[in-house]
Amino acid sequence: MNHRRGSKVWLEDRDSAWVAAEVLDSDANRILLATDSGKKVHASPEKLLPRDADEEEHGGFEDMTRLAYLNEPGVLFNLRRRYALNDIYTYTGSILIAVNPFTKLPHLYDSHMMEQYKGAPLGELSPHVFAVADASYRAMMNEGKSQCILVSGESGAGKTETTKLIMQYLTFVGGRAAGDDRTVEQQVLEDMLISLCLIQSNPLLEAFGNARTVRNDNSSRFGKFVEIQFDSNGRISGAAIRTYLLERSRVVQITDPERNYHCFYQLCAFEKDAEKYKLGHPSLFHYLNQSKIYELEGVSNAEEYLKTRRAMEIVGISHEDQEAIFRVLAAILHLGNIEFSPGKEHDSSIIKDEKSRFHMQMAADLFMCDVDLLLATMCTRSIQTREGSIVKALDCNAAVAGRDALAKTVYARLFDWLVDKINRSVGQDINSKIQIGVLDIYGFECFKDNSFEQFCINFANEKLQQHFNEHVFKMEQEEYGKEEINWSYIEFVDNQDVLDLIEKKPIGIIALLDEACMFPRSTHETFSTKLFQHFRSHSRLEKEKFSQTDFTISHYAGKVTYHTDSFLDKNRDYVVVEHCNLLSSSKCPFVSGLFPLLPEESSRSSYKFSSVAARFKQQLQALMETLNSTEPHYIRCVKPNSLNRPQIFENASVIHQLRCGGVLEAVRISLAGYPTRRTYSEFVDRFGLIAPEFMDGRDFIVKKIFDIWLVMFLTQPSFLLPLLKPSSAFSCVTQPLKHCCCLCLVLYDDQAATEKILQKLKLENFQLGKNKVFLRAGQIGILDSRRAEVLDNAAKCIQCRLRTFIAHRDFISVRAAAFSLQACCRGYIARKLYANKRETAAAISIQKYIRMWLTRHAYLKLYFSAIIIQSHVQGFVTRQRFLHGKEHRAVVLIQSCWRMSKVRSSFRRHQASIVTIQCLWRCRQAKRELRRLKQEANEAGALRLAKNKLEKQLEELTWRLHLEKKIRVSNEEAKKIEIAKLQKMIEALNLELDAAKLATINECNKNAVLQNQLELSVKEKSALKRELVTVDELRRENAVLKVSLDAFEKKYVTLELEHINAQKDRDETIEKLSEFEQKCSQLEQNVKRLEGKLLSLEDENHVLRQKALSTPLKSNRPGFAKSLSEKYSSAIASRTERKTIYESPTPTKLIAPYTLGLSDSRQSKLTAEKHQDNYEFLSRCIKENLGFKNGKPIAARIIYKCLLHWHAFESERTTIFDSIIEGINEVLKVREDDIILPYWLSNTSALLCLLQRNLRSNGFLTTAAQRYPGSSGLTSRTGHGPKSPLKFIGYDDGISHVEARYPAILFKQQLTASVEKIFGLLRDNLKKELSPLLGSCIQAPKTGRGVHGGKSSRSPGGLPQQSSGGQWGNIVKFLDSLMSKLRGNHVPSFFIRKLVTQVFSFINITLFNSLLLRRECCTFSNGEYVKSGLAELEKWIVNAKEEYAGTSWHELNYIRQAVGFLVIHQKRKKSLEEIRQDLCPALTVRQIYRISTMYWDDKYGTQSVSNEAISEMREIVSKDNQNLTSNSFLLDDDLSIPFSAEDIDMAIPAIDLDEIDLPEFVSKYSCAQFLSLHQK
Repeated sequence: MNHRRGSKVWLEDRDSAWVAAEVLDSDANRILLATDSGKKVHASPEKLLPRDADEEEHGGFEDMTRLAYLNEPGVLFNLRRRYALNDIYTYTGSILIAVNPFTKLPHLYDSHMMEQYKGAPLGELSPHVFAVADASYRAMMNEGKSQCILVSGESGAGKTETTKLIMQYLTFVGGRAAGDDRTVEQQVLEDMLISLCLIQSNPLLEAFGNARTVRNDNSSRFGKFVEIQFDSNGRISGAAIRTYLLERSRVVQITDPERNYHCFYQLCAFEKDAEKYKLGHPSLFHYLNQSKIYELEGVSNAEEYLKTRRAMEIVGISHEDQEAIFRVLAAILHLGNIEFSPGKEHDSSIIKDEKSRFHMQMAADLFMCDVDLLLATMCTRSIQTREGSIVKALDCNAAVAGRDALAKTVYARLFDWLVDKINRSVGQDINSKIQIGVLDIYGFECFKDNSFEQFCINFANEKLQQHFNEHVFKMEQEEYGKEEINWSYIEFVDNQDVLDLIEKKPIGIIALLDEACMFPRSTHETFSTKLFQHFRSHSRLEKEKFSQTDFTISHYAGKVTYHTDSFLDKNRDYVVVEHCNLLSSSKCPFVSGLFPLLPEESSRSSYKFSSVAARFKQQLQALMETLNSTEPHYIRCVKPNSLNRPQIFENASVIHQLRCGGVLEAVRISLAGYPTRRTYSEFVDRFGLIAPEFMDGRDFIVKKIFDIWLVMFLTQPSFLLPLLKPSSAFSCVTQPLKHCCCLCLVLYDDQAATEKILQKLKLENFQLGKNKVFLRAGQIGILDSRRAEVLDNAAKCIQCRLRTFIAHRDFISVRAAAFSLQACCRGYIARKLYANKRETAAAISIQKYIRMWLTRHAYLKLYFSAIIIQSHVQGFVTRQRFLHGKEHRAVVLIQSCWRMSKVRSSFRRHQASIVTIQCLWRCRQAKRELRRLKQEANEAGALRLAKNKLEKQLEELTWRLHLEKKIRVSNEEAKKIEIAKLQKMIEALNLELDAAKLATINECNKNAVLQNQLELSVKEKSALKRELVTVDELRRENAVLKVSLDAFEKKYVTLELEHINAQKDRDETIEKLSEFEQKCSQLEQNVKRLEGKLLSLEDENHVLRQKALSTPLKSNRPGFAKSLSEKYSSAIASRTERKTIYESPTPTKLIAPYTLGLSDSRQSKLTAEKHQDNYEFLSRCIKENLGFKNGKPIAARIIYKCLLHWHAFESERTTIFDSIIEGINEVLKVREDDIILPYWLSNTSALLCLLQRNLRSNGFLTTAAQRYPGSSGLTSRTGHGPKSPLKFIGYDDGISHVEARYPAILFKQQLTASVEKIFGLLRDNLKKELSPLLGSCIQAPKTGRGVHGGKSSRSPGGLPQQSSGGQWGNIVKFLDSLMSKLRGNHVPSFFIRKLVTQVFSFINITLFNSLLLRRECCTFSNGEYVKSGLAELEKWIVNAKEEYAGTSWHELNYIRQAVGFLVIHQKRKKSLEEIRQDLCPALTVRQIYRISTMYWDDKYGTQSVSNEAISEMREIVSKDNQNLTSNSFLLDDDLSIPFSAEDIDMAIPAIDLDEIDLPEFVSKYSCAQFLSLHQK
């Protein structure tokens, strides 16, 4: 590397690991450097690494494979920069690095964020743990292979929290989808799984398995592997938890400043249960007081105890078992306080004192066993011999060891029981073939004192590191070598020799340890001696210099020294038979269940030895077999500092963790290698559809299409599962499969076909091996996207046909059931409402008259008393005010005259004295000057001196002139400043004046209150006198305030001239207020109008209730299972003696039915035929496009005139309205496109408008019109009577209305729902079509952008002007097409305006969310690109005019302000207040913070906002995290319907029913002949 002057380098540092420096001078061996801190140092070239200065301008790279210089300091400081911006996740290829923030970031983990990452390819959005979880889920579903996610890192790095988030996301994507037909058992199972995966059970495991260590307050002291099982549809079907190596020794032995397990402290802190179990403060118990740390910072043990209890209830632990669990914990604490003393016999022991005896009794009571037997099992042991049983006494040390062994055994079995209970509550799916495992196991540990637990933990980490090496390093290079592709071999550190040292048989550390434990007389000295004898020359094992028994192992993460003092004791897992027999006979079922009876062979010996290390080795081997059978995904958790504090980044600690985790090598391999590989057959099977012309025959395509369709069925059941039925599935799939088969040609084998496919897609830098194809990162995404396009057509065809069939069948059954339920419910509800209203009306009437009398009586009494007192008090106050004013004016006049006289006399005396002195002094000076001039005149050089003197005087006068000019300028500036001060004084005096006025008003109000109190207490004379005294005091205070008020008024008069500008501003404000008052008056008018409509709706509801009460329950709906014609014929036949169905029941009907003279059977037949003819005519009007006349829809007007003519609105019972709604829905189902939807939006809205204006309900409309005069505007829009041949009701007001019955009112409500449905469908279709266009518009084309991470031109002309005509032009064309379709179907401008506004709102939300989620979009050049596109949209809005565009431009506020912020220069000079007020007023601080941290200038190389602004925003965001319920920085889409039926009525102009062009088929229907006659 050439280290020239000015080069940017990294310098290795002892304290900070690496520091940034710049080369000042260099020679062959030494280089002079200047660090960022200003320090100058000399260094050798070997200690330097290159640094890219441009990387500092960015907020860090999301994927560190994109770093210009891939080295340790580059990776370290990239993580540091991102951590400073709260970007805690970073990719290194496919590996995710998570830095523990030590603070809450809730906006990163809400449901909205999970929805964003669902289905997104890895790397498309910002790095996140959800992205890795989603990648594993998608890989499992696409490839049908189990996955595992390995979360690793040292203690305190955040592994447990990361595991929680992974399970939370897997529950989100694998939970029950909406609309799934699931049984009750499946739903209960899923609810339990959700409780598990949201870590509702985690407080339980944390309470019993976590403890405080030196490095972490909540360190997991056990390993956990959560296996989440899925069915073939991708839904969670079961789960299981496996635990590894619980640290049992912590129960009986801890060191300061660590703690025992949390559950003990929680139980002691909860006073109610602690008192019940005779517990107290933790310092009273031996197992807890070995450390002086009893509380954790920010954690309440009592609250955590309640959380643990709730977690037990969620898991399904009964109340009895919960009590038993905490009784066992209390018994363990009491066991620890039992002390022994030597007995009378040799090597025997007894209870030490009464205190120990009390704890012994408590332990026995809590275990529910005999206290004597418990004492015997601790102080003695039984040895079985051939001759019989021998009882051996134990000394004090042995008794204490037995006590501790019992405590450890009980706690270990209790923990295993809890894990087993959680697994049984959740349930496992033994038939599941795919699962995702999440491994959360202890991190590498190296303390000052390392014992057996650290040895096992580090052994597990060595195993996991080997797995990481094999899959990330070895497997990569061996795969490349085996496939014979171009690849350079990379060396790495293999740790197989360490694993052989620990676990190899017959000579390994574990084997030697087990051998030493088998011999009773072995000690840790003999174990250490044998260890050093066998491994004296091993490179990984060293002997400590200052200890004979300690040894050091060189692990992959560094050297660790182990103390062997307690190795043998902790490895021995003796099961004492007496302990097991005692507790198995306990009267508590829970305790006896923890200790089942041992078999007879085991009971012969008092001790049964079991090696903890060997058992852990077997568990670890089973775990590795599970991991090797799955596809791994890695998450490396990093602990940024040892203080557990946010925003602290310790370089040395982090770089050590990165080196230990092999992250740097993984980065290098991911950058240079081929992360995606497929065998040729797999590649052709998956991607052969992209190029069918290269495949081997017709049957190949048929097979592949069917296989892919089957995969979609398994992976995306939300689309296909509800639609598939065995009877219709094959027929729906056959057509698309046959359509794809016609493209088959016979070409080459799999390898040749693979090469052809890749060449067709123009992919580069791929490698073809012997058996596999190797692809660069990102190329598999291109292939999948092209493959998805081919699959869309087949899937859409299948879905369309099956959805139609199932939806129609379900609708028929649901509608039939709904009719029956509605009839029963409405009748019951109406009767209840009527009875309640009748009782309420009677009660209100009685209360009204009683309250009126009482109120009037009290009011009159109070009124006359108030008048008398007010008159006296007001007279007294007025007289006092007048006298005070008179005195005040006289005093002011006297003071002014006296002050004027005094000042004037003083001034005159002073002036006379000055004039006298000046005259005398000038006379004296003149005489001196005269004498001097006479002398100079006599001298020869008098003229020369006079000349010099005149020149000096001239210079002095010139200087004085300049000085006077400067003084004048300064005086003017001083005047300006004084004027400004005076203006501020005016404002301050105005405020004081207003305050004084308010104080005066308040005093007056207080006087009025006191006067009222005086009037009410006339009889109480003593109280009245005291009140008068207080009134006098308040009056004095009032007089003082009035004096100050007069003074302020005088000051206000003197400054009134300088207050003219303020008055002008006030006038402008008054004008604005007048405008607001006009708007308020308009809003009041709208409110009155809405109140009138509300009353009309209440009248309609009243009619509906009366009709529901008067209608018999059985006649509501006849025989819905019959056909349509049978329904009408049977309904008519059952009512032969009543009126016809469409005959009005009112007595004002003028047209008599002509069928009364016919026979009953003849009349029923004619009526049924007539109704059938009506239905057929309306159905044809709905199915055919009748067009428009004068901008108004013809179909709506024909349907409305037919309903009028047939008296359908006046009928009590009819089904013609249902047939109209069903016909419209059928048309929308058949053709749900952009043509039919605008057509029916225009028709349904016009029909609804006609109903809204011309229908009334049983005469209540006239009552509402009388009550609200403004409602006459509604009736003025109805049709006129003379134009219709029918007779209507209500000619009194000169305007005809139709009296609507219950079916007509229900029809109007259904029609309103149809309008909203059509509007929603049209809006959703537009969003679907617009989404892919917006995806290509958020980011500028690659040809017009600088390469990320490289040098870009700093001049304005360095890059060509980016054109937005391509992608943005497509959006403009889309909007033009939308507008032409809507206007072509004469959709009212009201609907167009609402629709366009919501479309632009969707554009704003989509672009803004994409901008915040993708860092490559937050660039200067991309901001210019998006800004030019927004200018195109603005032109379109201007051309569309406000009638159709409305407030669309304002809907783009968020994206406009965000883009405007991206393209401004000199961002570092902008303060946060300027950004919030001027640049981005609509954006929240969280959104501005997100944009500021993601921004980078790829065009000019400028920097983002200043560090001070970033720090200020970070503080605000951290405060908001604690206060806000939702902390997401993304926008939510609005799916509401932005209008009501009243809005439609007001927006659509009047509709003329006479101007109709009748279709040709009208003449074929006799029921519609009246239309032709009326038109003639």
